[in-house]
Amino acid sequence: MAYIYKRGKKWAYRCYAGKDPITGKDNTPISKSGFRTKKDAQLAAALVERQFHNNEFIEPSKITFNALCDDWEKHYISSMKAKESSLRARKIALTHIRNEFGDIAMQKISKKAYQDVLDKLANKFSTNYVSSIHSSANMVFSYAKENKLIKDILTNDIKLPKKKKTVSDLEKGDSIKEKFLEKEELEEFLTAAKNEGLDGDLLTFTLLAYTGLRVGEMVALKWSDIDFDNQTLTVFRTYYNPTNNKTKYTLLTPKTETSHRTITIDKLVIDLLQLHKQEQDIIKNDNKPFYIDNNFIFATNEGYPKTIKAISIRLQRLLKKTKIKKDVTPHSFRHTHTSLLIEANVHIKEIQERLGHSDINTTMDIYAHMTKNIKKEASTKFGNLMQDLSKNLIDSKHEQKHEHKQD
Repeated sequence: MAYIYKRGKKWAYRCYAGKDPITGKDNTPISKSGFRTKKDAQLAAALVERQFHNNEFIEPSKITFNALCDDWEKHYISSMKAKESSLRARKIALTHIRNEFGDIAMQKISKKAYQDVLDKLANKFSTNYVSSIHSSANMVFSYAKENKLIKDILTNDIKLPKKKKTVSDLEKGDSIKEKFLEKEELEEFLTAAKNEGLDGDLLTFTLLAYTGLRVGEMVALKWSDIDFDNQTLTVFRTYYNPTNNKTKYTLLTPKTETSHRTITIDKLVIDLLQLHKQEQDIIKNDNKPFYIDNNFIFATNEGYPKTIKAISIRLQRLLKKTKIKKDVTPHSFRHTHTSLLIEANVHIKEIQERLGHSDINTTMDIYAHMTKNIKKEASTKFGNLMQDLSKNLIDSKHEQKHEHKQD
């Protein structure tokens, strides 16, 4: 039973808070003052007692959003066994929420305030990035709920705002088209890589375009991952190096469980790999005193795996030797591979497995857009299907016109 008492001109309560399960001693009582009347204090105390007995009581806390984020990051690494790259992405996303709520106590952040922040961010960033920010914040608020720092997870049932397209956006057309190369553009680029590229350029970009590998997966490939007899390639790991220091890289497990996969590769890629191996064996022999051989396929002259930045630089230099004006990145070849698989009428489920997507919706959402050739083919197929009906309609129209003239 709560103890109600007067404190100066105001009323206060003190409630029993149970015993410490380790020491067996009574916990510090739950108390609060500042009530105008005795009845107000009694009602508030009754509510606290009910919450306490139902295990719903939340201890008042001044822990800030920044402090909780710092604590959550330690938990994310140790308990969830998250990859360093995943934590880094989460930390970057959380920066935007920290900027708004960093020094505010968690218990004082309202659902409305959080929704307002997301709405503001939607005017600056893409819908996908805002979604990433929200999912990261949701992890922090869920962690707070698990530790009884807040009563409700205010990130639940939040409406993710969508960035409205401007007239300028509509005039520019579908930006997805700029994210992959058409078949003719790929041919132009790979021809430039063959005729004007450095050693390894042709293999690098052919393999990306012919397999749909993530660039990190490709850089982490070792010769033991290639089965030349069965013409397959297995993804066991991915490359992580945020500093781009060639000696300070980390090899991580693939992005998801389904990212660990074995795929069939084209004979052209097999031939290029075999030629590359012969050339690499010569480099290994010539640089034997300082070559660190860890069996990487895409290695520097010292044996370290090539950095993703180095591959991006080579890509941009080769693009300048073509007429291609798109904003192409190494990841564009993954989109390119997908668009060509669709053009080749490969089933979407097979595309999902080849790309290593854990959720088919990811494949559908990101790669639902087809090439110009597919769109044209769809229109042609529809025209052929409706040919008889179309002919009847146009013939009927001509007949009506003819009859009208006779009248």
